Amino acid sequence: MTTLTATRPLDLLADFPAIPQGWAYLDTAATAQKPRPVIDAIDRAYAETYATVHRGVYQRSADMTLAYEAARKKVARFIGAGSADEIVFVRGATEGINLVAQCWAREQLTAGDRILLSTLEHHSNIVPWQMAAERVGAAIDVIPLTPDHRIDLDAMAAMITPAHKLVALAHVSNVLGSLLDARCAADIAHSVGAKILLDGCQAVPRMAVDVAALDCDFYVFSGHKLYGPTGIGVLWARPELLEAMPPYQGGGSMIDRVTFAKTTYAPPPGRFEAGTPHIVGALGLHAAIDYVERIGLDAIHAHETALVAKTREALSQINSVTLYGPEDSAGIVSFSIEGVHPHDIGTILDEERVAIRAGHHCAQPLMEALGVPATARASFGVYNGAADVDALVRGIERVTRIFG
Repeated sequence: MTTLTATRPLDLLADFPAIPQGWAYLDTAATAQKPRPVIDAIDRAYAETYATVHRGVYQRSADMTLAYEAARKKVARFIGAGSADEIVFVRGATEGINLVAQCWAREQLTAGDRILLSTLEHHSNIVPWQMAAERVGAAIDVIPLTPDHRIDLDAMAAMITPAHKLVALAHVSNVLGSLLDARCAADIAHSVGAKILLDGCQAVPRMAVDVAALDCDFYVFSGHKLYGPTGIGVLWARPELLEAMPPYQGGGSMIDRVTFAKTTYAPPPGRFEAGTPHIVGALGLHAAIDYVERIGLDAIHAHETALVAKTREALSQINSVTLYGPEDSAGIVSFSIEGVHPHDIGTILDEERVAIRAGHHCAQPLMEALGVPATARASFGVYNGAADVDALVRGIERVTRIFG
């Protein structure tokens, strides 16, 4: 693969076999395309080295167990965890949030407690907390946005009370690209004794994340947005929180000893990984992290920042286009065109070989706050370049001519 520095644009399209020449894939916030090293790692695991983990006494199983646990160690180093035992493999960020909602919130919250969310959260960072709150009699409060569509931390500081036991916020918005000052949010949460969970799905592929420096209590992300496979994700939590949490599911691998009279459970993270894990998914995630680290997160952030700036500048020249989110949005540009439904924008752009996302982006409360039913969203990855922005702008100009 090609490795470039942050001083010039990335040129990595050749690493992604599923992106044909002339197709502008601008839906990375939904799921990232996969580079050849990740595809090769998955193929090799299934075709050459596959075996179960944690159970077999034969050599191949032992080797695969070592590879699986090496992936856990890789993730721990990647996000600054203190130990690999703080890393729980889950199916994705959604399952990670649900695990915390079921195993921490429903155990720790009582009637009268409060949960603090923000207006821009993904449904996966809303619905699990609603379910937990309904179960225990807790209530949910919502932090508004600033005029430039960031989570209003001043409002958060004014709203939060000792009754708030949990804060759950997106590190980067999947719709607006708004970057949260996560350390400030953590300080506000901890000032009243609340725990804070960060949804890192859009942050981890774009910037360096250090959970210790952020001082958060829980952090989740999905592998498929990090150029890895689907079906694998990560929950990080402080070890004392994991130790106090009951199991999420029952079955194999999460036990210490089983009798019909009583079952005792394995220590974390095994306690939360019932059943045969997504072995090859973990290996693919390892390869994806290796790939991203070879490029460099600083280089990725600089590259996407330049593409966002170019896109926002070009779209701001089209009178019928409304842009959402801050000027320095992280890898994501959401917009609407006056008089045109975003689905029509997406359909016409597809005819121009430009793939974007159109809809509510699993953020219906945010759409309501913005006063629109949906937006169009272009989101960038390491494989995108200036030509993709040019194709997007040409396509939008065609949309305005058709509906003008």
